[in-house]
Amino acid sequence: MSTVDLGGGISRLTSERTVRALVVVAAVVLALDLVRRIYTGSLTLGTLGFYLWNGIVDGLVFGLAGIGLSMTYSILRFANFSHGDLLTTGAFSGWTVAYLIAGAGIADTSSRLLLRADGGAPPGQLDLQILGEPIAILAGLVVAALLTVLIALAIDRVVYRPLRDAGGIPLLIASVGVALALRYFIALVYTSQNRAVTASSPEWSSPVFFWTEGVNVHELTMVVSATVLMVGIHLLLQYTKLGTSMRAMADNRDLALITGIPTERVVRATWMIGAGLAGVAGYLIVLDRGTITINLGWFLLLLIFAAVILGGIGSIYGAIVGALIIGLTINVSLVWIPSDMNEIAAFGLMILVLLVRPQGLFGGVETA
Repeated sequence: MSTVDLGGGISRLTSERTVRALVVVAAVVLALDLVRRIYTGSLTLGTLGFYLWNGIVDGLVFGLAGIGLSMTYSILRFANFSHGDLLTTGAFSGWTVAYLIAGAGIADTSSRLLLRADGGAPPGQLDLQILGEPIAILAGLVVAALLTVLIALAIDRVVYRPLRDAGGIPLLIASVGVALALRYFIALVYTSQNRAVTASSPEWSSPVFFWTEGVNVHELTMVVSATVLMVGIHLLLQYTKLGTSMRAMADNRDLALITGIPTERVVRATWMIGAGLAGVAGYLIVLDRGTITINLGWFLLLLIFAAVILGGIGSIYGAIVGALIIGLTINVSLVWIPSDMNEIAAFGLMILVLLVRPQGLFGGVETA
């Protein structure tokens, strides 16, 4: 080894140790300040619990969206910039069905079909929450997944499949075009107007929820839905033939093809799973936020990418852990910084982690 190589290696090692030391010091300082705030009463345990709970809720939904993005990258080897607009597609399609069911006999069909584009069908009158209209909410969740899957499969067949052997850059550029086309098609149908679509949610106060003053029913719906789907994906990938094929193809596509794995079927399954989870994530995000916009997924795409990169792109478990970290960071950082700047904390943390571990937290782990 040359002197230059040895010197470069020592320099990189020193830099990594310095960054790690700074991260540890910053974490200790913030933890001590948190204890100080709680001790002095400037921050109550209820408020901290509220931030932590919201971080978990946000992280689980970001994780749902991140799983699909990570799977697409690991198997198809390209960063899909249209993934955010698949969230938007799921949100609009799912809430349209929820409105059609819940508003029957209450609001005009046109108002329900266009999600209140004319200002009609107020969500409070329809009582759109899981306790008030369970059939409408669950039907919307299912349709959000199914319709997003159908659209993703159609896009793959028309756009991505002909470009699959062209490399990652053409596919990436094509995905940006698909994102714009999806967004403006939704705007053409529903208009670009932002609107409220969900009813206010009741809160449950119980000793089970000791960490906060009360838990929003919308949030419980999100947590239960996301957890069930994540467990289902884990079981599918680890204990089914399809899951084994997906893991093999993610590790070495050429070898998978030689050994007889139906790669095109695996690709189709990847789109179905990834798009379905994205559609559900978009639907659940609107359930929590209460408003829907054509830019919903596009504005969240950077956070989803941050979660996937932080966890280790290509690992679905990394995507889930990365999303939880991003969600917790965004919410807990409100202790120190204003709400309009809290996303800076998430991206800053991602950069710090990647400086120490460039491959992400789960880098090098099998995709599934």
